[in-house]
Amino acid sequence: MARKLAWLPLAAALLLLWLILNDSLSPGQIVLGALLATTLSLLVAAMRPLRARLRRPVVALSLLGHVLVDIARSNLAVTGIILGPPERRAHSGFMRIPLDLRDPHGLAVLSIIVTATPGTVWSGLDPDSHTLTLHVLELHDEAHWIRTIKQRYERPLMEIFE
Repeated sequence: MARKLAWLPLAAALLLLWLILNDSLSPGQIVLGALLATTLSLLVAAMRPLRARLRRPVVALSLLGHVLVDIARSNLAVTGIILGPPERRAHSGFMRIPLDLRDPHGLAVLSIIVTATPGTVWSGLDPDSHTLTLHVLELHDEAHWIRTIKQRYERPLMEIFE
């Protein structure tokens, strides 16, 4: 039964988005939005054979807290780099981090975390060696970045998705 209703959260989100974008709660907009949301959700469900399973919601909440704190810290650090002396901007670079995480949903979340954090950009993932290429705005200590990515983000994501 739950598998047959798996499309329902997406349909509800699409309906809500439709109503917000149209700025209307008229019966016509609700019916049209519900029809579109239901149809699109059912069509998209067939294209997504691999389903994500959140195995540890408490770990996910903890990870969310870490990510929010890291984003705030990174905003301050990037502000200091941009407004600071020019020599502070000369330490950016690319680095490679070997990943143990294999779940595609976990990798997608890791890419979102890394890219959402100011000063870092997910530059690529080698599918053969499972090595992440990361660009860091202030790259002084590669070992620090490897520890941060692997312990602070990858390990919890493995607990959540694998």
